[in-house]
Amino acid sequence: MRASLEDWNNGWIEVEVSLSASDIDRLIALLQMIKANPDQHFHATSDFVGTGGIGQITFQIQQPDETDNLSLVGQAMGEGESVENGMEVVK
Repeated sequence: MRASLEDWNNGWIEVEVSLSASDIDRLIALLQMIKANPDQHFHATSDFVGTGGIGQITFQIQQPDETDNLSLVGQAMGEGESVENGMEVVK
C-alpha cells in the first residue's frame, strides 16, 4: 500500500492511496469488521521513512450527528468527461 499527498494550491489537497490485490482484500475485510462492530476502528499507518507526509489514516463508523464532507464518486473519468460542482459530467 502506498499513500501520497498532492497540494492543489487552492486550499485543498488530494490523498492518493494505491493498493495491491492483497491490500484490497484486507481493506474489504477490515471495512466489514467495523460495519459488523461499529465500536471498532482501524488504521493505515506510515512506515515513517522520509521527511514527512501521511502519518496515519483512521477508518471508523461515521456518527449520526456528523455531517458529510466527502462522497464516493466512482471510477476514473474518461476523455471528454469533466467535474462540475463535485459531480462527474460526461460531455
